[in-house]
Amino acid sequence: MKLDRNFYRRSGLIVARELIGKKIICCTDEGTTGGIIIESEAYMGKNDAAAHAYKNRRTQRTEAIFNDGGYAYIYLIYGMYLCFNVVVNVKDVAECVLIRALKPTDGIDLMKRRRNKSAIKDLCSGPGKLTQALGITKADYNIDLCGNKLFIETTNLMPEIVATKRINIDYAGEAANYLWRFLATNI
Repeated sequence: MKLDRNFYRRSGLIVARELIGKKIICCTDEGTTGGIIIESEAYMGKNDAAAHAYKNRRTQRTEAIFNDGGYAYIYLIYGMYLCFNVVVNVKDVAECVLIRALKPTDGIDLMKRRRNKSAIKDLCSGPGKLTQALGITKADYNIDLCGNKLFIETTNLMPEIVATKRINIDYAGEAANYLWRFLATNI
C-alpha cells in the first residue's frame, strides 16, 4: 500500500527511521524499478547546520523543502550526482530525509543497464547510484510522492535499525555528530 500524505507530515527524525524497510517504486517509460530503503538521513531544517534549509535559507534550489510533506527534493552534488530526498513535516517547516541506499527488488536488469554494472551490490549503494538506477531525474524535483510515478509503499519487513552520525557533513559543527543516519542491519 502506498504511503499517504499523513505519513510524511511528521518530524524528519521519525519519518527517516520509519522509512527504513519501506519500498520505493519509480515508473518511467523504460520500465518500473524499485528497492527497499536500507539507509536514510534526517535533515532538520532551520536549526540543523547540515541542512540546505539551515536558518530557513530559501532559494530556488531549496524551495521544494518548504512544501508540505510527501514531495521530492532532488538536487545535484559534486556537479554530477542527483540525490533524492523525501520532504517531510508540514508546509514551511523545511525538513527532509535523504535516501542513501536501497536493496534492489524490481527492474534489476533495467537498473544494471542504467548503471552499467552487473553486481546487485553496486546498483543502489549510495544516493547518486540509486537515483541513476531508479531513473530519477531533475524533472522529478517537487514531484508528489503520493502520485503514480515515484512513490513509497509499505512492506511486511520488520527492520532492525541502528542510528549513526550522518556522512560527509564535517562542515556542520556539532550537527555533524547528531545520530540522524538510520541503517537496517537485517535487510
